[in-house]
Amino acid sequence: MPWKRPSEPVRELIRQCAQITVNPRAEWLDELDAEVLAASPQIAADPELAAAVSRSNRANMYFWGAANVRDPGAPVPPNTGPEPMNIAREVARRGLTAFTLDAYRVGEAVAWRRLMEIAFELTSDPAELHELLDVCSRSISAYIDATLAGIAAQIDQELDDLTRGTHAERRETVALILDGAPITRKRAEARLGYALTGPHTAAVIWSDDPGADMARLDAAAEALGHAAGVRPLTVFASTATRWVWIPSGSLDVALLRNSIAAMPDVRVAIGPTADGIDGFRRSHFDAITTQQMMARLHSPHRIAQFADVELVALLTADPDRAGEFVRHTLGDLETAGSELQEFVRIFVDEQCNASRAAARLYTHRNTLLRRLARADELLPRPLAENSVNVAVALDVLRWRGR
Repeated sequence: MPWKRPSEPVRELIRQCAQITVNPRAEWLDELDAEVLAASPQIAADPELAAAVSRSNRANMYFWGAANVRDPGAPVPPNTGPEPMNIAREVARRGLTAFTLDAYRVGEAVAWRRLMEIAFELTSDPAELHELLDVCSRSISAYIDATLAGIAAQIDQELDDLTRGTHAERRETVALILDGAPITRKRAEARLGYALTGPHTAAVIWSDDPGADMARLDAAAEALGHAAGVRPLTVFASTATRWVWIPSGSLDVALLRNSIAAMPDVRVAIGPTADGIDGFRRSHFDAITTQQMMARLHSPHRIAQFADVELVALLTADPDRAGEFVRHTLGDLETAGSELQEFVRIFVDEQCNASRAAARLYTHRNTLLRRLARADELLPRPLAENSVNVAVALDVLRWRGR
């Protein structure tokens, strides 16, 4: 049916309705979530998927409302933004089908009830009400139909990638390599599209925000490859995690850090460079160890390399014992502030050479010596007698979240 432009009075009413829907009351959103989850136990039983559906419901409501504020009564295109596309990924990776999206129809019904309430508050003119409700009913229905069609098409694409495409094959092949299964190098290389000879540097890229757009992880994997000047091998470990390998030992970490600066939820754990299939495995397992340490310590750092944290990872395998070690070693220096701690750490890192440490810290040597004297007042034992343990404890503190 061709779309007919509403009358100007009704366009103004639609605009007013839309303005209300883009700033909905909290109880409306609570009702929307409750009814959608009640209609789909499969979604309700999965907190991550339920949260994604909730975000998508809000995004869809805002998208329709914003479109009708701009051009009241005009056809609204489907919402193909990150929220509905993330739903497609979540559904596909759980082995579900588009039938799961039937819950969206419940959301449509809830939204329609609220819109009718708004309409009756805005006008009591029968002719205006009839036209207003007719236009909005057809608009919402067409918009939801088109949005669901887009999600369903994306689900099909995701399922194709995961079950018949390269992702599933890569996961299976990588699992065989990591398990040490008897797969030939040539066969593995053919399936991965990645050479297993030469050097490998593995990384684990993940998000600590389940509500984030997971496409950022793929962008971060590409950024990792760019920082090394090579094409990365990327494997979907889970919805929020990517395993990545680069065929190089040359990685510009500063460039990588700049590339992911606009992705605050993305974290990267990098293994050491090692050669051959054994190196492919070993670098990955060390990257996993680095990731586990970052998670265990709630580290504020976005990027960590195994070479920088190997001792800390070993020491903090038991967080309680590690905490005791830090307290006993540092005493009051533990809470003295990061600047003083950094002065001490750099001093020890420069083999207790005050001139080199001062140059590295861009400070005067006498300033450094005063800071070291203050640190000695706070430490249970003088720094000169216990410098190795103090350096290790400060390194734990540097990687640990506060």
